[in-house]
Amino acid sequence: MTEPSDRPERPHEGDPTQALPSVDHTQPDRPQQAPDHHQSPWAPPRDEAQHHQPAGWYPQTQPTQQPWAGPTPAQRPPSPSVQPTTPARKPRRTVSLLGAATAVAATALLAGVTGGAVGGLAAERESGSGVVTLDGPPIDRPAGSVADIAGKAVPSVLTIRVGSSGRGGTGSGWVYDGKGHIVTNNHVVAAAGNSGQIAVELADGTRREAELVGRDVSYDLAVLKVDPAGLTPLPIGDSGDVVVGDHVVAVGSPLGLDSTVTSGIVSALERPVSAGEQGDQSYISAIQTDAAINPGNSGGPLLNARGEVVGVNSAIAQIPGGLRDSASGSIGVGFAIPSTQVRRTADQLIETGRAVHPIIGVHLDTRFDGEGARVLPDTIQGTNPVVPGGPADKAGVEAGDVITEIDGRRISDSDQLVVRIRAKEVGDTVRLTVERDGAERQLTMTLEAAKED
Repeated sequence: MTEPSDRPERPHEGDPTQALPSVDHTQPDRPQQAPDHHQSPWAPPRDEAQHHQPAGWYPQTQPTQQPWAGPTPAQRPPSPSVQPTTPARKPRRTVSLLGAATAVAATALLAGVTGGAVGGLAAERESGSGVVTLDGPPIDRPAGSVADIAGKAVPSVLTIRVGSSGRGGTGSGWVYDGKGHIVTNNHVVAAAGNSGQIAVELADGTRREAELVGRDVSYDLAVLKVDPAGLTPLPIGDSGDVVVGDHVVAVGSPLGLDSTVTSGIVSALERPVSAGEQGDQSYISAIQTDAAINPGNSGGPLLNARGEVVGVNSAIAQIPGGLRDSASGSIGVGFAIPSTQVRRTADQLIETGRAVHPIIGVHLDTRFDGEGARVLPDTIQGTNPVVPGGPADKAGVEAGDVITEIDGRRISDSDQLVVRIRAKEVGDTVRLTVERDGAERQLTMTLEAAKED
């Protein structure tokens, strides 16, 4: 056990890499009730920080409707300008297509009126219809454009539909390999629990039942498996090559609107994001983006200019305080799990059904408000601040030490230390800078795997 924190805005406490995440996060089940995307479970790292909430699980409000059942006429939602209550793909798609057809017709008519502005393209007016059609080569979409990236990626991005105890919700996922493995977020599929049903909907509207291969709370990732026929995997890029300012594209099913494409840039890297409640938290060293991400986007890919997956969209920022309810959608601050972590965890889940978490073996004092992460100074309820025989113990870390740097990079608080450790691999060697009795010490430590429950 770790000492309770007096700071409710920082819900986790204790060892970020053993007593806190590694013990409680090997493979726990989330609550069976579907999360409310308006009530954010994402815990802010500090009072002044933005609040985070899952971006992916979009609840359906029809209690008796299965998530893969088509909508009845009474369930059809209002127009897209009205806040939807139940995702209904077909009615919304109809509205979208009608809007697109009107725009195309208007554009074609304008081009016909301007005559020479069409650049020599032949215009033929259908007799009595007033409709102008243009003959000419198709528009060229340059490589790396949003349209080019979307055209290649959309067929490989799926809508995840989850149903359990009469409740349903939607999220996003994407084709990981040629064997039918689908990557999504843990919080997208957690609502299914052990007895719920999961189905995926392809971009063409067809649906397939999905089997849960494995999921991991700590990394907020899950892998499903479906019939691989006709599925094309997305190429996976190296998130280590991503820099601030890179152009990125997000694809998913926000608010149940499948095959939605948004674009933006990488706003920041290695943002420490901790999500969930005590004993059920996720730790992400996230890519921050201003590409629009909303509830339903979670589990969908974040793509670079080559169309490679560099992240999995997982969380959005939420304005704290009284303004929270009025700004529950995208405010241009979204977070994605880097692809290096995604690939490592997905491969482990496919191979063994569970992920391996690196630990250092200390219990942190979450009441500490100074710079850095402080190891608990005293034994509490029989819990040793430094786990005997653990990596930190072997490296010489002592109770009360303040960890200020890891691999030469400053640590601002315990959240950041947790995230930095979680981003490493078991067996990695790291350098710690610790403050003890007013002096700095350099320690070398090798990360070990957390013991399974």
